[in-house]
Order: sequence, then structure tokens, then C-alpha cells
Amino acid sequence: MDASSRAAIAVSRERLAATTRGAAGPGLMALADELFAVARLLEGQLSLRRALSDASVKPVDRAGLVRSIFGGKVSAATVDLVETVARQRWSRPLDLVEAVELLATEAGLDAAEARGELEGVEDELFRFGRIVGGDPGLSRILSDDRAPVAGKTALLDRLLSGRVSPVTEQLLRNSLTVRHVGNAENRIERLSASASARRGRSVAYVTSAAPLTSAQEQRLQDVLGRIYGRTIGLQVTVDPAVLGGLVVRVGDEVVDGSVANRLEVASRRLAG
Repeated sequence: MDASSRAAIAVSRERLAATTRGAAGPGLMALADELFAVARLLEGQLSLRRALSDASVKPVDRAGLVRSIFGGKVSAATVDLVETVARQRWSRPLDLVEAVELLATEAGLDAAEARGELEGVEDELFRFGRIVGGDPGLSRILSDDRAPVAGKTALLDRLLSGRVSPVTEQLLRNSLTVRHVGNAENRIERLSASASARRGRSVAYVTSAAPLTSAQEQRLQDVLGRIYGRTIGLQVTVDPAVLGGLVVRVGDEVVDGSVANRLEVASRRLAG
């Protein structure tokens, strides 16, 4: 995504923040549902997303097209936000779709904050991501772009309904049933990271051979906070295969201090 699309997203997010300020949880969840529905429609309608992102058409005319299509079918707030998106300059039509989906996700996280559930939603997203990552069959189904949307939705309903926050269910159901999911575990992780960012922190994904004590987690958070210069939250996964030590990932940076890794390095040196 180039600079023009990033700038367009920034404007769209500002409009969302102004729209949702002080709103209650139910209204925010309804807004998120409508925005997800619009994103799905745009994803499936190439001609429409091209028309709404065509730089040769005046922004006011693109906004008018939004009103003619969505007016009376979704809330005035949703129409206004999609109009704002359509008025911006996008480097490619799919960037516009991703922007609407981003606004939907942000509205869902706004709902989690309004409901006082943001920390719980972050934790539920992380744990479901670990479930998906640990089940190759489930990961394959959720990552398969050719799998029927209705089948994926039914599967997610069975896995999530009554077990997680309504916001968590909403985010996962909508994010994992788009046309191009990519890697499902990575997509879920991005949702979890977005929730964490809302809490003013970055996430370190930690793999340990045994559960960490509260004191160990606090020491690790303090060390990582000093290294990165910002608050770091931990998401810890226990995996006996690492044997000992820790594997820590923050963003794209991985520090593998596990015994398993040290043994592998030593074995390669001996073989060499």
C-alpha cells in the first residue's frame, strides 16, 4: 500500500473516530456489521470498487454513487463513512476494500472498549489463533479461499458461539470468511495485535517449554520494554519442543534462545 492509500486510510479513520465518539456497544457492533457487509459486497463487485476508486471521477460524484447504492439500505453513519472512503485517492481498488474492512474492525474494537471487554477480546483472539495454528486441518479449511463461505461460517459458529465475547465472534466470523483470507493464523494474529495496540502496547509472542510465573513474565516485559522503548504485552504459548529457554517474536523480529535452537546450531557446526 503506497503513501496515497495510507493517507486515505488515515482520513477515513479520523472520520470513524468522530462518528463513534461516545457511542454505546450495541450501536458500534451494528456499525461494524454493516461495514463488514459493505466490504464484502465491494470485494465481490469488481466494477463497483473500480468505480468508487476511479481517480478520473470527481470525489463528489463517487460519494453520490455511494448514496445511490447504499442509502436507505444501511445506517446514515455507515453511508457517511463509505462516502468518506470513496472521496479519497486510492492507489488500487482493493485498497479501498481493505480500508472499509479496517473501519469495520476498528468499529468492532470500539464496541469492545465500550463494553469494557477489550482485554478479554485480545486474549480470546490470541487463544483462538493458537487453536488454529495447532490444528492443521482447521487452519487449512479457514485459509482455503475455495471453501464455501456458508461452510466456514457454520464451522466458526460451532467453535465460537457462546464461548467467546460477541465482539470476538463478530471479528473472527467476518475476517475469516472474506474471499482472500490468506493464512488464517496470521489474519487472527493481526486482529489480536490491533486489539493490543488499542491498549497502548505492542505484543511479544513468547514460546516457552513451561509456563512462566507472574514474576518471570513481569521481568521479561520490563526487559522488552527497555529494548523497544514502549510498553510490551506478552502472549505466551507453552511448547515442550523448545526444551528450555524462550523464543520471542515482536513484529518481524525473532529472538530464538531455546535449547532446541542451540542444539540445532551446535549440531550444524559439528556436521560442518
